[in-house]
Amino acid sequence: MFNRGTKSKAWHGPQNYPVIVPVMFLVSVLVALVLLFQKDDVNPMSAYGLHEQKWNRFESLVQFNPEREFRNGTDLIWQIPNSPKGVLFLAHGCSGRAVNFWDRSSKCPKCVGLPEERLLVLHALARKFAVLTISSVGRCWTFGKEKLIVEDIIRWWINRQKLEKLPLVALGASSGGYFVSALANDLKFSSITLMIAEGIFDQMDIRQDYPPTLFVHMPKDAHRQQKITEFMEVLRNKGIDVAEIECMELPLSPTFLSDRIPGLTQTISARLFNLFREKGFIDENGYMKRDGRATHWKEAVEDSKTTLLKDWVHPVQEELNLAFAHHEMTSLQSEEIFKWVESHMT
Repeated sequence: MFNRGTKSKAWHGPQNYPVIVPVMFLVSVLVALVLLFQKDDVNPMSAYGLHEQKWNRFESLVQFNPEREFRNGTDLIWQIPNSPKGVLFLAHGCSGRAVNFWDRSSKCPKCVGLPEERLLVLHALARKFAVLTISSVGRCWTFGKEKLIVEDIIRWWINRQKLEKLPLVALGASSGGYFVSALANDLKFSSITLMIAEGIFDQMDIRQDYPPTLFVHMPKDAHRQQKITEFMEVLRNKGIDVAEIECMELPLSPTFLSDRIPGLTQTISARLFNLFREKGFIDENGYMKRDGRATHWKEAVEDSKTTLLKDWVHPVQEELNLAFAHHEMTSLQSEEIFKWVESHMT
């Protein structure tokens, strides 16, 4: 052990200064170099508190094993974990289908497993929710006969699976969010989550026991944010618990796409990132300059001769939309969403 006298002698002897100063300088330089060279390798999620967001993060916890069948002119796909604690109904947006939420497998050969949808399901299964997905009849959800059909399917499925004693919750995105807001006036949900959707609260008489409502939205969509603020006040005035989660834009990085999309390699991800930077699709900090839908990235990829499998086009499109954060399904805030949902389960 060092005593005070020894420590004082070791650090204050004039003969040590020529050694100490260069050593301290060298350490400072090394630290600076480490930080400099690590900068480009930092996962962009870390800056937003979104850690461990890779596509395979649930491999050791849960696996896809869905069941699929057709009823009343539409298809439904579901999975029930051991000892479920709740039931989650997921409603897709326009042009979406139930198959988007599940990875392709022998039980569901036509499933496509889009990055954000599949992670929402895996989050739910890992937290012991039975998950039910249903496809809309047309491109988007409608609020007449289709709403009655879906209500009937949900009730029938819950009773058949003997899950009627469990809390029922719902999450809908875009068109699915409007649809869920309407369903909640008839079905008994413990809570609902409306993603990138303000609901149709100006088109219906809201019952007194309407469920707690969480709005998950992207503030860059100023018009929708204004409507959400308005409807949150409407619901609060009726004594309904409401909350919101804001989803901000994210910078791309060389591994952003490979971290999010199953099967897309880091090499392809880096090539796409460099191509997007070369074409001016992203700024110097990696942020998308325009929404992915308005960016001619597919043409640029084709011209560059970069190999991009057909199965990856839709997932890449989804992730570019997500990074721009104007209007897209997102799983990044799943931890916050499910904690809020669980706090309202009775």
